Amino acid sequence: MDIQDQQKPSLMQKIKDFITECKRVLLITKKPDQFELKAIVKVSSLGILLIGAIGFLVQLIEILLLK
Repeated sequence: MDIQDQQKPSLMQKIKDFITECKRVLLITKKPDQFELKAIVKVSSLGILLIGAIGFLVQLIEILLLK
């Protein structure tokens, strides 16, 4: 095999491959039912609150230690 036989795919080929992959993913996904949606919202909310609380505590400790 020559180096010329192993050319990089063109930009158009990359875009076509990406669109093909997106179509495949969309075909195998399904819309979550109400129970799954509520679970996702709860877990996401808890994660956001936890990260916010950690950030608040870090700032509070920083303020207390620097005064």
